Amino acid sequence: MGLLRSILVVDDEASIRHVLTLVLAEHGFEVRAVADGEEALKELQTRPYDVMISDVRMPKLDGMALLKQALVLQPELTVLVMSAYGSKDQALEAVAAGAWDFVQKPFKPEEIVFTLRKVEERTRLMRENRRLRAPGGSATLDQMLGTSEPMKALKKQIQRVGPVNSTVLITGESGTGKELVARTLHELSPRANEAFVTVNCGAIPAGLIESELFGHARGAFTDARTAKRGLFSDAHKGTILLDEVAELPAAAQVKLLRVLQEGEVRPVGETRVEKVDVRVIAATLRDLPRLVERGEFREDLYFRLNVVQLRVPPLRERRDDLLPLANIFISRFNTAFNRDQPIVGLSPEAQAAVLAYEWPGNVRELENAMERAVLLSDGTQLELEALPERISSRRSSALPGAPVPTPTPQEMAYSLKRAMRELEERFIRAALRKTKGNRTRAAELLEISHRALLYKIKDYGIDPDAEGALEP
Repeated sequence: MGLLRSILVVDDEASIRHVLTLVLAEHGFEVRAVADGEEALKELQTRPYDVMISDVRMPKLDGMALLKQALVLQPELTVLVMSAYGSKDQALEAVAAGAWDFVQKPFKPEEIVFTLRKVEERTRLMRENRRLRAPGGSATLDQMLGTSEPMKALKKQIQRVGPVNSTVLITGESGTGKELVARTLHELSPRANEAFVTVNCGAIPAGLIESELFGHARGAFTDARTAKRGLFSDAHKGTILLDEVAELPAAAQVKLLRVLQEGEVRPVGETRVEKVDVRVIAATLRDLPRLVERGEFREDLYFRLNVVQLRVPPLRERRDDLLPLANIFISRFNTAFNRDQPIVGLSPEAQAAVLAYEWPGNVRELENAMERAVLLSDGTQLELEALPERISSRRSSALPGAPVPTPTPQEMAYSLKRAMRELEERFIRAALRKTKGNRTRAAELLEISHRALLYKIKDYGIDPDAEGALEP
Protein backbone atom coordinates (compact mmCIF):
# COMPACT_ATOMS: atom_id res chain seq x y z
CA MET A 1 0.00 0.00 0.00
CA GLY A 2 3.11 2.23 -0.46
CA LEU A 3 1.95 5.75 0.33
CA LEU A 4 0.18 4.96 3.60
CA ARG A 5 2.34 3.42 6.29
CA SER A 6 1.47 4.52 9.81
CA ILE A 7 -2.03 4.03 11.27
CA LEU A 8 -3.26 5.14 14.69
CA VAL A 9 -6.26 3.15 15.98
CA VAL A 10 -8.28 4.72 18.82
CA ASP A 11 -11.00 2.64 20.47
CA ASP A 12 -11.91 1.81 24.08
CA GLU A 13 -12.85 -1.74 23.07
CA ALA A 14 -9.83 -4.03 23.31
CA SER A 15 -11.31 -6.49 20.79
CA ILE A 16 -11.60 -3.80 18.10
CA ARG A 17 -8.05 -2.64 18.72
CA HIS A 18 -6.80 -6.24 18.50
CA VAL A 19 -8.63 -7.11 15.27
CA LEU A 20 -7.66 -3.92 13.45
CA THR A 21 -4.03 -4.22 14.54
CA LEU A 22 -3.81 -7.79 13.20
CA VAL A 23 -5.59 -7.15 9.90
CA LEU A 24 -3.79 -3.91 9.09
CA ALA A 25 -0.40 -5.35 10.04
CA GLU A 26 -1.04 -8.23 7.58
CA HIS A 27 -1.44 -5.62 4.84
CA GLY A 28 1.91 -4.02 5.65
CA PHE A 29 0.84 -1.14 7.87
CA GLU A 30 2.64 0.04 10.97
CA VAL A 31 -0.16 0.15 13.56
CA ARG A 32 -0.32 1.79 16.99
CA ALA A 33 -3.49 1.24 19.03
CA VAL A 34 -4.59 3.31 22.07
CA ALA A 35 -7.66 3.16 24.31
CA ASP A 36 -8.85 6.77 24.48
CA GLY A 37 -8.62 10.24 22.95
CA GLU A 38 -6.16 11.64 25.48
CA GLU A 39 -3.67 8.86 24.72
CA ALA A 40 -4.18 9.51 21.02
CA LEU A 41 -3.33 13.23 21.39
CA LYS A 42 -0.13 12.38 23.24
CA GLU A 43 0.80 10.00 20.45
CA LEU A 44 0.08 12.60 17.75
CA GLN A 45 2.34 15.07 19.52
CA THR A 46 5.30 12.71 19.35
CA ARG A 47 5.25 11.58 15.71
CA PRO A 48 3.35 11.98 12.42
CA TYR A 49 0.69 9.50 11.23
CA ASP A 50 -0.87 8.98 7.82
CA VAL A 51 -4.30 7.84 9.05
CA MET A 52 -6.21 7.82 12.33
CA ILE A 53 -9.15 5.42 12.77
CA SER A 54 -11.17 6.54 15.78
CA ASP A 55 -14.32 5.49 17.61
CA VAL A 56 -16.86 8.24 18.40
CA ARG A 57 -17.93 7.25 21.90
CA MET A 58 -14.97 6.99 24.27
CA PRO A 59 -14.20 7.97 27.86
CA LYS A 60 -12.17 11.10 28.73
CA LEU A 61 -12.25 12.59 25.23
CA ASP A 62 -14.84 11.60 22.62
CA GLY A 63 -14.13 11.00 18.97
CA MET A 64 -15.50 14.32 17.67
CA ALA A 65 -13.37 16.36 20.08
CA LEU A 66 -10.37 14.19 19.25
CA LEU A 67 -10.97 14.71 15.52
CA LYS A 68 -10.84 18.50 15.82
CA GLN A 69 -7.73 18.58 18.01
CA ALA A 70 -5.94 15.95 15.92
CA LEU A 71 -6.33 18.00 12.74
CA VAL A 72 -4.81 21.00 14.48
CA LEU A 73 -1.80 18.94 15.52
CA GLN A 74 -1.46 17.23 12.13
CA PRO A 75 -3.45 19.09 9.43
CA GLU A 76 -2.69 16.48 6.75
CA LEU A 77 -3.88 13.56 8.85
CA THR A 78 -6.64 11.46 7.23
CA VAL A 79 -9.29 10.56 9.82
CA LEU A 80 -11.80 7.70 9.60
CA VAL A 81 -14.54 7.86 12.26
CA MET A 82 -16.39 4.70 13.32
CA SER A 83 -19.39 4.18 15.60
CA ALA A 84 -21.98 1.58 16.56
CA TYR A 85 -24.45 4.38 17.17
CA GLY A 86 -24.11 5.99 13.81
CA SER A 87 -26.66 8.08 12.06
CA LYS A 88 -26.73 10.18 8.93
CA ASP A 89 -26.51 13.38 10.99
CA GLN A 90 -23.55 12.09 12.94
CA ALA A 91 -21.75 11.07 9.75
CA LEU A 92 -22.34 14.51 8.23
CA GLU A 93 -21.10 16.19 11.40
CA ALA A 94 -17.92 14.13 11.33
CA VAL A 95 -17.23 14.90 7.67
CA ALA A 96 -17.96 18.60 8.21
CA ALA A 97 -15.44 18.61 11.06
CA GLY A 98 -12.74 17.20 8.78
CA ALA A 99 -13.15 13.41 8.78
CA TRP A 100 -12.60 11.72 5.42
CA ASP A 101 -15.20 8.98 5.94
CA PHE A 102 -17.57 7.45 8.50
CA VAL A 103 -17.58 3.69 9.16
CA GLN A 104 -20.61 2.00 10.72
CA LYS A 105 -20.02 -0.72 13.34
CA PRO A 106 -20.13 -3.67 13.10
CA PHE A 107 -17.90 -3.83 10.04
CA LYS A 108 -15.81 -6.39 8.22
CA PRO A 109 -12.06 -5.78 8.43
CA GLU A 110 -11.93 -5.91 4.63
CA GLU A 111 -14.14 -2.83 4.53
CA ILE A 112 -11.49 -0.85 6.41
CA VAL A 113 -8.80 -2.09 4.04
CA PHE A 114 -10.93 -1.11 1.03
CA THR A 115 -11.47 2.36 2.50
CA LEU A 116 -7.74 2.75 3.07
CA ARG A 117 -7.10 1.90 -0.58
CA LYS A 118 -9.35 4.81 -1.54
CA VAL A 119 -7.47 7.02 0.90
CA GLU A 120 -4.19 5.96 -0.71
CA GLU A 121 -5.45 6.89 -4.18
CA ARG A 122 -6.58 10.29 -2.93
CA THR A 123 -3.21 10.82 -1.24
CA ARG A 124 -1.36 9.91 -4.43
CA LEU A 125 -3.38 12.41 -6.47
CA MET A 126 -2.89 15.17 -3.89
CA ARG A 127 0.86 14.65 -3.73
CA GLU A 128 1.15 14.58 -7.50
CA ASN A 129 -0.83 17.80 -7.75
CA ARG A 130 1.42 19.48 -5.20
CA ARG A 131 4.52 18.25 -7.02
CA LEU A 132 3.29 19.74 -10.30
CA ARG A 133 2.15 23.01 -8.73
CA ALA A 134 4.96 23.67 -6.32
CA PRO A 135 8.29 22.10 -7.18
CA GLY A 136 10.93 22.79 -4.59
CA GLY A 137 8.44 23.32 -1.77
CA SER A 138 5.57 25.70 -1.17
CA ALA A 139 3.42 27.44 1.39
CA THR A 140 -0.07 25.97 1.56
CA LEU A 141 -3.20 26.50 3.58
CA ASP A 142 -2.15 23.47 5.65
CA GLN A 143 0.77 25.49 6.98
CA MET A 144 -1.56 28.21 8.26
CA LEU A 145 -2.13 26.69 11.66
CA GLY A 146 -5.36 27.21 13.56
CA THR A 147 -9.01 26.23 13.38
CA SER A 148 -10.62 29.16 15.19
CA GLU A 149 -13.41 31.05 13.44
CA PRO A 150 -11.17 34.04 12.49
CA MET A 151 -8.65 31.66 10.87
CA LYS A 152 -11.36 29.74 9.04
CA ALA A 153 -12.66 33.02 7.59
CA LEU A 154 -9.14 34.08 6.53
CA LYS A 155 -8.43 30.74 4.84
CA LYS A 156 -11.70 30.98 2.95
CA GLN A 157 -10.73 34.44 1.67
CA ILE A 158 -7.29 33.20 0.63
CA GLN A 159 -8.82 30.33 -1.34
CA ARG A 160 -10.95 32.82 -3.28
CA VAL A 161 -8.28 35.45 -3.86
CA GLY A 162 -5.27 33.21 -4.54
CA PRO A 163 -6.13 32.02 -8.07
CA VAL A 164 -6.87 35.52 -9.44
CA ASN A 165 -4.37 38.22 -10.41
CA SER A 166 -5.69 41.01 -8.19
CA THR A 167 -3.38 43.16 -6.09
CA VAL A 168 -3.72 42.30 -2.40
CA LEU A 169 -3.08 44.36 0.73
CA ILE A 170 -2.38 42.23 3.82
CA THR A 171 -2.78 43.98 7.16
CA GLY A 172 -2.03 42.73 10.63
CA GLU A 173 0.27 43.06 13.60
CA SER A 174 3.89 41.97 13.68
CA GLY A 175 4.29 38.21 14.08
CA THR A 176 0.84 37.24 12.78
CA GLY A 177 2.13 35.55 9.62
CA LYS A 178 1.54 38.08 6.85
CA GLU A 179 4.40 36.70 4.75
CA LEU A 180 2.99 33.17 5.01
CA VAL A 181 -0.37 34.49 3.75
CA ALA A 182 1.41 36.11 0.80
CA ARG A 183 3.31 32.92 -0.04
CA THR A 184 0.09 30.93 0.13
CA LEU A 185 -1.61 33.35 -2.26
CA HIS A 186 1.30 32.91 -4.66
CA GLU A 187 1.19 29.10 -4.47
CA LEU A 188 -2.56 29.09 -5.18
CA SER A 189 -2.11 31.27 -8.26
CA PRO A 190 -1.22 30.39 -11.87
CA ARG A 191 2.16 32.02 -11.10
CA ALA A 192 3.08 29.31 -8.57
CA ASN A 193 5.96 27.98 -10.68
CA GLU A 194 7.48 31.46 -11.12
CA ALA A 195 9.50 33.60 -8.73
CA PHE A 196 8.22 34.78 -5.36
CA VAL A 197 10.29 37.81 -4.33
CA THR A 198 10.06 39.43 -0.90
CA VAL A 199 11.39 42.84 0.09
CA ASN A 200 11.17 44.52 3.50
CA CYS A 201 10.66 48.15 2.58
CA GLY A 202 11.52 49.27 6.10
CA ALA A 203 14.87 47.49 6.19
CA ILE A 204 16.38 49.21 3.12
CA PRO A 205 17.80 52.75 3.52
CA ALA A 206 15.63 55.38 1.81
CA GLY A 207 18.45 56.32 -0.58
CA LEU A 208 18.75 52.76 -1.92
CA ILE A 209 15.14 51.59 -2.06
CA GLU A 210 14.50 52.78 -5.64
CA SER A 211 17.65 51.04 -6.90
CA GLU A 212 16.68 47.82 -5.09
CA LEU A 213 13.13 47.79 -6.43
CA PHE A 214 13.60 49.12 -9.96
CA GLY A 215 17.31 48.66 -10.69
CA HIS A 216 19.85 51.24 -11.85
CA ALA A 217 22.01 52.06 -14.85
CA ARG A 218 25.78 52.05 -14.78
CA GLY A 219 27.00 55.37 -13.42
CA ALA A 220 23.58 56.36 -12.11
CA PHE A 221 25.19 57.31 -8.79
CA THR A 222 28.47 56.95 -6.94
CA ASP A 223 29.65 53.32 -6.79
CA ALA A 224 27.20 52.24 -9.53
CA ARG A 225 30.00 50.66 -11.56
CA THR A 226 27.67 48.21 -13.29
CA ALA A 227 24.01 48.14 -14.20
CA LYS A 228 21.72 46.25 -11.80
CA ARG A 229 18.37 44.57 -12.24
CA GLY A 230 15.70 45.52 -9.76
CA LEU A 231 13.55 43.19 -7.70
CA PHE A 232 10.53 43.87 -9.90
CA SER A 233 12.49 42.56 -12.89
CA ASP A 234 13.52 39.52 -10.86
CA ALA A 235 9.84 38.88 -10.11
CA HIS A 236 8.74 39.06 -13.78
CA LYS A 237 5.90 36.57 -14.40
CA GLY A 238 5.79 35.89 -10.66
CA THR A 239 4.81 37.67 -7.45
CA ILE A 240 6.48 40.36 -5.35
CA LEU A 241 5.71 40.97 -1.68
CA LEU A 242 6.29 44.52 -0.49
CA ASP A 243 6.47 44.01 3.26
CA GLU A 244 6.02 47.14 5.41
CA VAL A 245 4.98 49.09 2.31
CA ALA A 246 4.06 52.08 4.51
CA GLU A 247 7.78 52.75 4.97
CA LEU A 248 8.33 53.54 1.28
CA PRO A 249 9.63 57.11 0.75
CA ALA A 250 7.61 59.47 -1.44
CA ALA A 251 9.74 59.07 -4.60
CA ALA A 252 9.49 55.29 -4.47
CA GLN A 253 5.72 55.55 -3.95
CA VAL A 254 5.43 57.44 -7.26
CA LYS A 255 7.41 54.79 -9.13
CA LEU A 256 5.41 51.97 -7.53
CA LEU A 257 2.21 53.64 -8.67
CA ARG A 258 3.52 53.62 -12.25
CA VAL A 259 4.25 49.89 -12.00
CA LEU A 260 0.69 49.22 -10.85
CA GLN A 261 -0.87 51.50 -13.49
CA GLU A 262 1.31 50.83 -16.53
CA GLY A 263 3.10 47.57 -15.77
CA GLU A 264 6.51 49.09 -16.39
CA VAL A 265 9.60 50.14 -14.42
CA ARG A 266 12.36 52.63 -15.18
CA PRO A 267 15.73 51.88 -13.56
CA VAL A 268 17.45 54.77 -11.79
CA GLY A 269 19.51 56.74 -14.30
CA GLU A 270 17.81 55.18 -17.34
CA THR A 271 15.57 56.88 -19.93
CA ARG A 272 14.08 53.61 -21.18
CA VAL A 273 11.27 51.74 -19.48
CA GLU A 274 10.98 47.99 -18.99
CA LYS A 275 7.71 46.08 -19.12
CA VAL A 276 7.09 43.74 -16.20
CA ASP A 277 4.30 41.28 -15.50
CA VAL A 278 4.19 41.03 -11.71
CA ARG A 279 1.46 40.38 -9.19
CA VAL A 280 1.93 42.82 -6.32
CA ILE A 281 1.10 41.86 -2.73
CA ALA A 282 1.70 44.52 -0.09
CA ALA A 283 1.76 44.05 3.69
CA THR A 284 1.78 46.49 6.59
CA LEU A 285 1.08 46.71 10.28
CA ARG A 286 0.39 50.46 10.05
CA ASP A 287 -2.93 52.27 9.55
CA LEU A 288 -2.61 53.33 5.89
CA PRO A 289 -5.86 55.37 5.76
CA ARG A 290 -4.56 57.42 8.69
CA LEU A 291 -1.21 57.93 6.93
CA VAL A 292 -3.12 59.08 3.84
CA GLU A 293 -5.01 61.63 5.94
CA ARG A 294 -1.70 62.94 7.31
CA GLY A 295 -0.20 63.20 3.82
CA GLU A 296 2.46 60.56 4.50
CA PHE A 297 1.17 58.00 2.00
CA ARG A 298 -0.25 58.67 -1.47
CA GLU A 299 -4.00 58.24 -1.63
CA ASP A 300 -3.93 57.04 -5.26
CA LEU A 301 -1.32 54.41 -4.36
CA TYR A 302 -3.37 53.26 -1.38
CA PHE A 303 -6.40 52.68 -3.61
CA ARG A 304 -4.25 50.81 -6.14
CA LEU A 305 -2.88 48.53 -3.44
CA ASN A 306 -6.15 48.05 -1.61
CA VAL A 307 -7.98 46.14 -4.36
CA VAL A 308 -8.45 43.22 -1.97
CA GLN A 309 -7.60 43.52 1.71
CA LEU A 310 -6.88 40.52 3.93
CA ARG A 311 -6.57 41.12 7.67
CA VAL A 312 -4.55 38.55 9.61
CA PRO A 313 -6.07 38.33 13.12
CA PRO A 314 -3.79 38.76 16.14
CA LEU A 315 -3.39 35.80 18.47
CA ARG A 316 -5.48 37.44 21.22
CA GLU A 317 -8.50 37.33 18.85
CA ARG A 318 -8.09 33.59 18.24
CA ARG A 319 -7.59 32.24 21.75
CA ASP A 320 -9.11 28.89 20.77
CA ASP A 321 -5.89 28.32 18.82
CA LEU A 322 -3.51 29.12 21.70
CA LEU A 323 -3.10 25.72 23.36
CA PRO A 324 -3.26 23.68 20.12
CA LEU A 325 -0.58 25.93 18.59
CA ALA A 326 1.56 25.65 21.71
CA ASN A 327 1.34 21.86 21.52
CA ILE A 328 2.29 21.89 17.83
CA PHE A 329 5.39 23.97 18.57
CA ILE A 330 6.28 21.72 21.51
CA SER A 331 6.09 18.70 19.20
CA ARG A 332 8.32 20.41 16.62
CA PHE A 333 10.98 21.31 19.16
CA ASN A 334 10.86 17.84 20.71
CA THR A 335 12.05 16.63 17.32
CA ALA A 336 14.43 19.53 16.69
CA PHE A 337 16.19 19.04 20.04
CA ASN A 338 16.07 15.22 19.75
CA ARG A 339 14.74 14.87 23.28
CA ASP A 340 14.97 11.41 24.84
CA GLN A 341 11.80 12.16 26.82
CA PRO A 342 9.45 14.22 24.64
CA ILE A 343 7.28 16.81 26.35
CA VAL A 344 3.66 15.74 25.95
CA GLY A 345 1.95 18.99 26.95
CA LEU A 346 1.70 21.91 29.35
CA SER A 347 0.96 21.69 33.04
CA PRO A 348 -2.35 23.24 34.20
CA GLU A 349 -0.45 26.24 35.60
CA ALA A 350 1.45 26.73 32.33
CA GLN A 351 -1.80 26.46 30.35
CA ALA A 352 -3.39 29.14 32.55
CA ALA A 353 -0.42 31.45 32.00
CA VAL A 354 -0.49 30.94 28.21
CA LEU A 355 -4.22 31.70 28.13
CA ALA A 356 -3.93 34.76 30.38
CA TYR A 357 -1.09 36.40 28.41
CA GLU A 358 -1.97 38.85 25.61
CA TRP A 359 0.79 37.73 23.16
CA PRO A 360 1.73 41.10 21.65
CA GLY A 361 4.29 39.31 19.46
CA ASN A 362 1.57 36.94 18.24
CA VAL A 363 2.39 33.52 16.73
CA ARG A 364 6.08 34.33 16.40
CA GLU A 365 6.29 35.14 20.11
CA LEU A 366 4.40 31.95 21.02
CA GLU A 367 6.74 29.83 18.91
CA ASN A 368 9.82 31.45 20.45
CA ALA A 369 8.42 30.96 23.96
CA MET A 370 7.77 27.27 23.33
CA GLU A 371 11.26 26.79 21.87
CA ARG A 372 12.80 28.29 25.01
CA ALA A 373 10.53 26.29 27.29
CA VAL A 374 11.25 22.95 25.58
CA LEU A 375 14.97 23.68 25.70
CA LEU A 376 14.87 24.44 29.44
CA SER A 377 12.46 21.68 30.51
CA ASP A 378 13.69 18.44 32.08
CA GLY A 379 10.51 16.41 32.56
CA THR A 380 7.81 15.21 30.21
CA GLN A 381 5.50 18.11 31.03
CA LEU A 382 6.17 21.77 30.33
CA GLU A 383 5.98 23.56 33.67
CA LEU A 384 5.21 27.18 34.44
CA GLU A 385 8.81 27.93 35.45
CA ALA A 386 10.06 27.12 31.94
CA LEU A 387 8.04 29.96 30.41
CA PRO A 388 9.53 33.46 30.05
CA GLU A 389 8.85 35.63 33.11
CA ARG A 390 6.63 38.04 31.21
CA ILE A 391 4.30 35.10 30.52
CA SER A 392 4.59 33.12 33.74
CA SER A 393 3.85 36.23 35.79
CA ARG A 394 0.45 36.47 34.09
CA ARG A 395 -0.67 33.06 35.36
CA SER A 396 -4.23 32.84 36.59
CA SER A 397 -6.44 29.95 37.65
CA ALA A 398 -9.46 31.91 36.49
CA LEU A 399 -10.90 32.00 33.00
CA PRO A 400 -8.98 33.73 30.21
CA GLY A 401 -9.42 37.49 30.44
CA ALA A 402 -9.45 37.58 34.26
CA PRO A 403 -7.74 40.70 35.69
CA VAL A 404 -4.05 40.32 36.48
CA PRO A 405 -2.95 41.68 39.89
CA THR A 406 -0.86 44.86 39.60
CA PRO A 407 2.24 45.43 41.74
CA THR A 408 2.01 47.60 44.81
CA PRO A 409 3.69 51.05 44.85
CA GLN A 410 6.35 49.56 47.15
CA GLU A 411 7.08 46.80 44.60
CA MET A 412 7.30 49.34 41.81
CA ALA A 413 9.72 51.51 43.81
CA TYR A 414 12.29 48.75 44.19
CA SER A 415 11.95 46.93 40.84
CA LEU A 416 14.88 47.80 38.62
CA LYS A 417 13.43 45.70 35.79
CA ARG A 418 10.16 47.63 35.80
CA ALA A 419 12.00 50.94 35.99
CA MET A 420 14.08 49.99 32.94
CA ARG A 421 10.95 49.02 31.03
CA GLU A 422 9.30 52.34 31.87
CA LEU A 423 12.39 54.22 30.70
CA GLU A 424 12.57 52.21 27.48
CA GLU A 425 8.90 52.84 26.76
CA ARG A 426 9.33 56.60 27.29
CA PHE A 427 12.28 56.69 24.88
CA ILE A 428 10.34 54.79 22.21
CA ARG A 429 7.35 57.11 22.52
CA ALA A 430 9.62 60.15 22.33
CA ALA A 431 11.36 58.84 19.19
CA LEU A 432 8.04 58.15 17.49
CA ARG A 433 6.87 61.68 18.28
CA LYS A 434 10.13 63.11 16.97
CA THR A 435 9.78 61.19 13.69
CA LYS A 436 5.99 61.65 13.46
CA GLY A 437 5.40 57.91 13.68
CA ASN A 438 8.06 56.83 11.14
CA ARG A 439 9.31 53.53 12.52
CA THR A 440 12.41 53.32 10.35
CA ARG A 441 13.69 56.73 11.44
CA ALA A 442 12.69 56.07 15.04
CA ALA A 443 14.71 52.83 15.05
CA GLU A 444 17.74 54.77 13.77
CA LEU A 445 17.36 57.34 16.57
CA LEU A 446 17.07 54.59 19.16
CA GLU A 447 20.01 52.68 17.60
CA ILE A 448 18.08 49.40 17.43
CA SER A 449 16.92 47.31 14.48
CA HIS A 450 13.63 48.03 12.75
CA ARG A 451 12.34 44.55 13.68
CA ALA A 452 13.30 45.04 17.35
CA LEU A 453 11.40 48.32 17.42
CA LEU A 454 8.28 46.71 15.94
CA TYR A 455 8.40 44.00 18.60
CA LYS A 456 8.81 46.53 21.43
CA ILE A 457 5.96 48.66 20.07
CA LYS A 458 3.64 45.67 20.31
CA ASP A 459 5.07 44.63 23.68
CA TYR A 460 4.30 48.03 25.21
CA GLY A 461 0.98 48.44 23.41
CA ILE A 462 2.09 51.68 21.73
CA ASP A 463 0.11 53.20 18.86
CA PRO A 464 2.87 54.70 16.66
CA ASP A 465 0.45 56.76 14.59
CA ALA A 466 -1.13 58.27 17.71
CA GLU A 467 2.29 59.06 19.14
CA GLY A 468 3.36 60.56 15.83
CA ALA A 469 0.41 62.91 15.89
CA LEU A 470 1.58 64.41 19.22
CA GLU A 471 3.96 67.33 19.42
CA PRO A 472 7.53 66.26 20.17
